[in-house]
Amino acid sequence: MDLLDLLLSAGLWATVLRIATPLIFGTLGELLCERAGVLNLGIEGIMTLGALVGWLSVYQGCDLWTGVMLAACAGMAAGLLQGLLTVPLGLSQHVTGIGVTLLCTSLSYYVYRLALPQTTTPPSITPFAPFGDGALADLPIIGGVLAQQTPLTMVALCAVVVVAWLLYRTPLGLAIRMVGENPAAADAQGISVTAVRMGAVMAGSALMAVGGAFLTLSAFNAFFFNMIGGRGWICIALVVFASWRPGKALFGALLFALFDALQTRLQQGGDSGIPYQVYLMAPYVLSIVALVVMSRRAAYPQALMIPFRKGER
Repeated sequence: MDLLDLLLSAGLWATVLRIATPLIFGTLGELLCERAGVLNLGIEGIMTLGALVGWLSVYQGCDLWTGVMLAACAGMAAGLLQGLLTVPLGLSQHVTGIGVTLLCTSLSYYVYRLALPQTTTPPSITPFAPFGDGALADLPIIGGVLAQQTPLTMVALCAVVVVAWLLYRTPLGLAIRMVGENPAAADAQGISVTAVRMGAVMAGSALMAVGGAFLTLSAFNAFFFNMIGGRGWICIALVVFASWRPGKALFGALLFALFDALQTRLQQGGDSGIPYQVYLMAPYVLSIVALVVMSRRAAYPQALMIPFRKGER
């Protein structure tokens, strides 16, 4: 199969959308936080926490959607911690974010060992099933791609629309953007900068946790160490690539997923004499190039990483 046939195959694009789903959730969550002026470097740990909480709750008897909701609640709790440290206390967003990542990751591994002390192989659950044959499969062009997805992927696509509508079509979205650009002006208009930033960080962290839960409840059927695999850091880069816009964030997630899916297919295509490490690093190299090209004119929120203290200039 040549490259053109590969790019036109529904199987490839189904894989791309599946790989992109956790990135979409994570990038939207980070975008919400940064639009409000808070850099949330806790994303890697929050995704890990969401993956564990979602999987463990289902393993203990909850249904899949309850697992997703509990993962979101765990993410909100981690976001509350991150928000308290960076918004009212004004601590370094870099240091606290890394601290939250270490805390959530270590806590997840500890709880896993506490719940399953004698287990060497991660127990499996029954994950979300693909849609399969049905109304989605009958859609022209994209039907074959969507039919292979699970409900959480559709939630991710809907979340892009919801976040874009929230940010650009609602008073709350205007307030979020305002506290990320000029918090003093927002405060002069009677907007509580602390409340808006805290709410944005908690909501964004909930989306990040759902992205982690996708891996254990949809992409796979078990929790294992290091399963996030740096996706959180990729999401931070994708926010810059997207110029802090939800639509471009979706495009960036799909682009990275396409690079990743292509390298996997090319490795499986036969012995080309090229070391496999070249294929493994290709998505990251291409993503860095795309990031440099697309982000040169990116207009970042002017108050990003700047603590707001009422009455100070």
